[in-house]
Amino acid sequence: MIVERRVELRFEDESRANETHTNLSAVRRDGDCLWVAGDETATVERLTAVTGADGRVTAYTGHRTVALGDFVPLPAGDGEEADIEGLAVHGGWLWAVGSHSLKRKRIKDGQSDRKARRRLATVVREDNRYLLARIPLAAGADGLPEPVARDGDRTAAALGLDKDSVADLLADDPHLAPFLAVPSKDNGLDVEGVAVHGDRLYLGLRGPVLRGWAVLVEIRPGPHPADPRRLVALPFGDDGERYRTHFLDLGGLGIRDLCPDGDDLLILTGPSMALSGPVRVVRWAGAAHADAPGVLRDDALTVLGDLPHGDGEDHAEGIAVLERSPDGTRLLVVYDSPAAARLTGTGIYADVVLLP
Repeated sequence: MIVERRVELRFEDESRANETHTNLSAVRRDGDCLWVAGDETATVERLTAVTGADGRVTAYTGHRTVALGDFVPLPAGDGEEADIEGLAVHGGWLWAVGSHSLKRKRIKDGQSDRKARRRLATVVREDNRYLLARIPLAAGADGLPEPVARDGDRTAAALGLDKDSVADLLADDPHLAPFLAVPSKDNGLDVEGVAVHGDRLYLGLRGPVLRGWAVLVEIRPGPHPADPRRLVALPFGDDGERYRTHFLDLGGLGIRDLCPDGDDLLILTGPSMALSGPVRVVRWAGAAHADAPGVLRDDALTVLGDLPHGDGEDHAEGIAVLERSPDGTRLLVVYDSPAAARLTGTGIYADVVLLP
């Protein structure tokens, strides 16, 4: 896949000071708006398109920060990051999902062997990471979608507030339960993508990868009967199952993001652990019609092409459908740990690629 052009995402001073623009982990286009998130805060960022004479987007500006804690309760409060790894917009709702992961402390330069060993033995749980939030969008004074706490009978709500997170749903799963106590970068549980089809929500897992097979979890979130600020995973059928798992042959790679494209699902793939390596876009045709847990072999998936990646930098973390035209569909790709050439004085460049 060839990068056709770059689009600058411009951020205000505070977000640049917090380095949100260099930690982008999720993106979704919503008309003239672009929703992005970094993995070091508990916020979502809204940007607005600037178009050229040909009608194509040339930049995103008008940055506004949306604090998730203004709309839904955060398990650990506003001061702790939520490690947002996926965004979705569907039916007038904005969705944001945390990684649901544990983290192992890193060795820092200059530390003694003793301290380095101690840090590698330390595993940390941050409760805000176990959040799945759904926020109503209403038309603001400027005509752009505006997050609100309540819009008529629609209320901002979250899953993961009372030992009912996606990770809790998987506590007895025969495939995934053994990985719930494993840090994400050790091939433990790590949610890194969300897409919505109707009343179903797909969560892509960067890890674990099981003998080369990536995992996608499907749930049906709905309002909690006793508390409108909470969500609950609704059953799929009479058997009461509250989630489904799908196993995908992605050549040993994990899922880094999900993006709906009509009834299809576009899957950004990459290494599951803290490594640089191949990054590809894969199409699951007809994903919206899957009505049972699946095992998707390579003949059911189409590799659309590879994206550029660096060694220790330029990690593609998010994809969104940017444009549809007679000559094809274009994706916007955002990167974590960007190369120096991707940085601008006011933000960062995202790539635009044409799908084959």
